[in-house]
Amino acid sequence: MGSYAVIGLGRFGSSVARTLVKLGHEVLGIDKSEKKVQEMSNILTHVVAADSKNEEVLKSLGIRNFDAVVVAIGEDTEANILTTVLLTQLGVKNIIAKANTDIHGEVLKRVGATKIVHPEKDMGEKVANNMASGTILDYIELSPKHSIVEFAAPKKFVGKTLGKLNLRAKYGISVLAIKKGERIIVAPGADGLIEDKDLLVVVGENDKVKKCSKSN
Repeated sequence: MGSYAVIGLGRFGSSVARTLVKLGHEVLGIDKSEKKVQEMSNILTHVVAADSKNEEVLKSLGIRNFDAVVVAIGEDTEANILTTVLLTQLGVKNIIAKANTDIHGEVLKRVGATKIVHPEKDMGEKVANNMASGTILDYIELSPKHSIVEFAAPKKFVGKTLGKLNLRAKYGISVLAIKKGERIIVAPGADGLIEDKDLLVVVGENDKVKKCSKSN
């Protein structure tokens, strides 16, 4: 279980926060709006109505102790940038910041953001899943229950064929492709051999895909 803070509970921020909670993580939500905080109070682990531009407030919340902090402030670009600056100064090591434009994104990088998110390119669910799993590399939501996911092949899969692994029977998922460096094998057959550092692209129910990606 990880611990995350999401600053800004608009559409994007609340989407990230909700998904992290669904994945079993602790989430602190922060927003200036009492209304938005109230709306998320029964969903998130903790919620606080506060101004993220206030350094003392961030310190009091122990912000540097979270695994990652998402700056999801959208309309107020100044607040978005100043909050990112403060998080950097307070020693937060993993800052995911929402940018409205490419130039805005460049500014955020320069002041310390470790990852820039453009809402038109990245869904909140995708960002949350990438944050919460060290194995999942990419994620496309097909429906609330099904996704296409790319992840590093678990070590226990290495040296075995897809036929022997029988992932459909064991996990209820289907392998769409195997990435071997620059080479991609699309729709691999039962004789498809999993090698060290291979990436698997699979489709299936979210819980089953997650279980497979974390196989030891």
